[in-house]
Amino acid sequence: MRRGRRPTTADLSQLDRAQGLRTIRKVAPYLWPEGQGWAKRRVVLAMLALVLAKVIAVVTPLFYKAAVDSLTGEGAPETMLMAVGAVGLTVAYGMARLMNTGFQQLRDAIFARVGQRALRRIALETFTHIHRLSLRYHITRKTGGLSRIIERGVKGVEFLLRFLLFSIGPLVLELALVGVIFYVAFGVWYLAVVAATIALYVQFTFRVTEWRVKIRREMNDQDSDANQKAIDSLLNFETVKYFGAETREAERYDRAMAGYEDAAIRTSYSLAILNFGQALLITGGLIAVMVMAAMGVQAGKLTVGDFVMVNAYMIQITMPLNFLGTVYREIRQSLVDMGEMFALLEQPAEVLDKPGAPDLRVTGGAVLFRDVRFGYDPDRPILEGVTIEVPAGRKVAIVGPSGAGKSTIGRLLFRFYDVTDGAVLIDGQDVRDVTQDSLHAQIGVVPQDTVLFNDTICYNIAYGRPEASRAEIEAAARAAQIHDFVAGLPKGYETMVGERGLKLSGGEKQRVGIARTLLKNPPILLLDEATSALDSETEADIQTQLKAMGEGRTVIAIAHRLSTIVDADEIVVLEDGQVVERGSHEALIARAGRYAAMWARQQAGEDEDVEAA
Repeated sequence: MRRGRRPTTADLSQLDRAQGLRTIRKVAPYLWPEGQGWAKRRVVLAMLALVLAKVIAVVTPLFYKAAVDSLTGEGAPETMLMAVGAVGLTVAYGMARLMNTGFQQLRDAIFARVGQRALRRIALETFTHIHRLSLRYHITRKTGGLSRIIERGVKGVEFLLRFLLFSIGPLVLELALVGVIFYVAFGVWYLAVVAATIALYVQFTFRVTEWRVKIRREMNDQDSDANQKAIDSLLNFETVKYFGAETREAERYDRAMAGYEDAAIRTSYSLAILNFGQALLITGGLIAVMVMAAMGVQAGKLTVGDFVMVNAYMIQITMPLNFLGTVYREIRQSLVDMGEMFALLEQPAEVLDKPGAPDLRVTGGAVLFRDVRFGYDPDRPILEGVTIEVPAGRKVAIVGPSGAGKSTIGRLLFRFYDVTDGAVLIDGQDVRDVTQDSLHAQIGVVPQDTVLFNDTICYNIAYGRPEASRAEIEAAARAAQIHDFVAGLPKGYETMVGERGLKLSGGEKQRVGIARTLLKNPPILLLDEATSALDSETEADIQTQLKAMGEGRTVIAIAHRLSTIVDADEIVVLEDGQVVERGSHEALIARAGRYAAMWARQQAGEDEDVEAA
């Protein structure tokens, strides 16, 4: 078999260019949005202001030349410019410079709303898309790296919109206009020198910048890695403290930053080479043109004003050229960053609503898992033909060892994943046939570890139903038996809970989670090992609240401690992805099977970890 050819640098550069053009095509609709005439008008006006600014910039040195010629008594006195006089020409020169700046600022002011609206749309679209992606995707991605991709991508769009339109485009226009003036006023050799200087300058700049872009990519990778390690360490602050691992975490972070440091140093070296090379080329061109102009003045073919004008034009084109390397590098980097963001936008959502899917209609809340088969990996099935029926208003508990598929049942009900075979039905409706929003609205979840937003207690409880009144929020808190605790705090319901709710105890967080779900008031309740992380006393209190919460609702309880589900109407025992036993607590104890053995171990006071049973 013939081996594939290894891609060359030229191949990679061509691929980068193709991806860059593809990214620009993706940005264009945000710049010229369909159905938004105001945005298109602003773009046109901004471009008109840009052209006027550059035309004025190119004409400005002509006033300078005329003023010098007027003062030296050279030039043609009958021309209109000479008739104005040196003072008038000097004023005209100053006014032209002012108008140039004014039109540039007007251009920025006109375009600002278009650019910011485009950034807002892209950021919102990316944020919304990330929430549409499956749980599988989020489990496999690092949150720190993901946030960095979004941040750099949005900044890249902002830079591209501003500099591609207002730096590269204007620079090309200005160089073309200056080239025409040199050709008309001084001849083809002046134009040839200027063109050769610019061509060598651009070629050198682009080649060195390509080298620097590769180094910048390494910097990005190291930056993302260091940022991810920092976020991961801070999110696990307590664990770091428990194991006295502050030094270890600092060394781990420092190793990531060492790679960033190395890439940053190489970037500085390459920048020095770029700056010196650019200065050498542009100075060589400037000297060549100025020497030609000086010889022309000595020969009487040019005036002193012409000499000054040549110098003014060379300096005028030198200034934007000096930024060409930086602008080109940033545009290239922006295209890379935007490419990563658009690749994220192209990541398909694993779970999608069917076209025209209706909302879920809950009449009683009966849940049926019918011959469900599922595996996170096709080669490793988790559920193999599981059938569980939960009648409306009844409570069914699911128990079993680790890996049996208990938590998977909850994820399939909420449709984080779609079943491989079989069906999950609510009141006879397949959850795949209804909208996800309506499905999620009908199910309340109390997880093992309630994670709270870094906001107030009021905000976190109201998350269950944002439009709820303050009285309804407090009523839910009373039902969850946390109102008195909150009322006793100095700031009451406006108390900040900290990152992931770390300022509250486990029991307090769980009560806030219960209040949040009570406020949502769903007909179906999923208790996913809701008390297994709590101490016995707190667990007993919360179990009472959960029992009251389940009254009149369909409840699916995924249990860790068997003592918490003895009141269930039916207990289902899962093992190796299959239902091995089912029945009431008393019936399963009498059967003396798998459940009875698990119960005996817990009652005997041995290791109460069901997952090790």
